[in-house]
Amino acid sequence: MDKVFDAIVVGARCAGSPTAMLLARKGYRVLLVDRATFPSDTLSTHLVHPLGVDALAQWGLLDRLVATGCPPIHTYSFDFGEFTLAGAPGTAEAPLAYGPRRTVLDKLLLDAAAEAGAEIREGVTVEGLLAEDGRVTGIRGHARDGAPVVERASVVIGADGWHSTVAEAVKAERYDEKPPILAGYYSYWSGLPMAGRAENYAGERRGFLAIPTHDDLTMVIAGWPYAEFAANKKDIEGNYLGAIAMAPAFAERLRGARREAPFAGAAVANYFRKPFGPGWALVGDSGYLRDFITGQGIMDAFRDAELCTAALDEAFGGTRSFEDAMAGYQQSRDAAVKAMYEFTCELATLEPPPPDMMRLFRAVATNQAAMDDFARMNAGTISPAQFFAPANVEAMLKRGVATYPA
Repeated sequence: MDKVFDAIVVGARCAGSPTAMLLARKGYRVLLVDRATFPSDTLSTHLVHPLGVDALAQWGLLDRLVATGCPPIHTYSFDFGEFTLAGAPGTAEAPLAYGPRRTVLDKLLLDAAAEAGAEIREGVTVEGLLAEDGRVTGIRGHARDGAPVVERASVVIGADGWHSTVAEAVKAERYDEKPPILAGYYSYWSGLPMAGRAENYAGERRGFLAIPTHDDLTMVIAGWPYAEFAANKKDIEGNYLGAIAMAPAFAERLRGARREAPFAGAAVANYFRKPFGPGWALVGDSGYLRDFITGQGIMDAFRDAELCTAALDEAFGGTRSFEDAMAGYQQSRDAAVKAMYEFTCELATLEPPPPDMMRLFRAVATNQAAMDDFARMNAGTISPAQFFAPANVEAMLKRGVATYPA
């Protein structure tokens, strides 16, 4: 009789490998497939915010990342031209962020899934899904040598990104959609030390972020409104450097650095997908995607892996029906990210903050605790709903050392 897995995970990066690892650690039979072979690169903002770092620690993987020489990030700064807000993005228990190359992080996660007992098959392209009586029962595709691949499972989990084959095959319902808002490109620079900081620069219709990564390199990503995407693609380097020129001091630092790689970039839509149905589930960008400006993707993928694994464990164990357990997964995911989703989409417009917001930011700039909270809000350590709650805003304004005109 053909082997039947408890779960087949399609996609072996930041959502898929942790999901496979966590399910395998619970004793389930898991197959993890990806069309890529590892180590390999992918488009990424690189940032693992402190709560994502905490997940790595809980999984026993943080020491492995640290051992790769990835530099820690202890401060997020936000330069608004008139003033800079600089604060700690984490907590006492999880104070640091990291910006690893995906060639390193994804391989580390894949190896952890294999060590947990998941069966790994690289170079497998999934072309479609198997189904019986309206329920997904497996995958079909081919290996790199062209050999057909047909495997069956109780559930197929799509962790295959925003062009998800799984999500498209099951016609996963989208909701709360917003069109692409921002376009961005990044490259890696040597000779641009960051001293443990992630530096954000915000201007009218332009913005950029610089974070330290592996091999003494700094990843610098610059963005502009999606309406300019097609035109600006004709001169990516010129528009990239033009965006950075809005911050003269950083632009001068960049002139002393050396670009070490071609530019890479994209624009993405913003949406939620229903993350489950008969015999299938979605994690990571395949189920929920937001603009990259807040760098939430890796942390969200880790959270999805934990939430989806917990729900499937309940369903497999019979303590809840599949429908009830996975509906709980969807509710928990949406509740965790909804406020950040709205904040991210607003931030991605690159419109200047309105006067009341600038007044708040000026007050925040006079108080280190408030700046720490601002950094934590951008890191997802605390929710934007918490930071911008009326009572909290009033308290921050009162704590301001001076009163500023609107």
